Amino acid sequence: MTVNFNNREPVYVQIIRYFKEQIAKGVFEPGQEIPSRRELAHWLKVNPNTVQRAYKEMENQGLIFTEGNLPSRVTRDEKILRSVREELIMEAVHAFVSTVQSINVPVEEAVALVREFYGKTGEKEGDRNDRSEKY
Repeated sequence: MTVNFNNREPVYVQIIRYFKEQIAKGVFEPGQEIPSRRELAHWLKVNPNTVQRAYKEMENQGLIFTEGNLPSRVTRDEKILRSVREELIMEAVHAFVSTVQSINVPVEEAVALVREFYGKTGEKEGDRNDRSEKY
């Protein structure tokens, strides 16, 4: 497990984003046990209180749940899982659109370039549809 921390955001926010990305990619599946707070703090070389804050926030968002003294697990709530994926997509689209607008790229050109890029990465229309219905 590797997280490349930056200095722009609090570490606990970056940990939450990492979990959201891993869930959206299917690395962490619904109901899957996640590392304990101490394990994660050790692996990431951060203060356990930082991980505790990230886990608490993820619990508040419904992203993970903890029952009693059992390990925390990824939610099975399909609505929450879909919203995580949509949130990440919207963040990426917003960043992309802001960048291309700032250099006056017409929308038609931007869309054509996106389609071309998808083609070069080997992504197929059917592959995207299959993956989007997973959550």
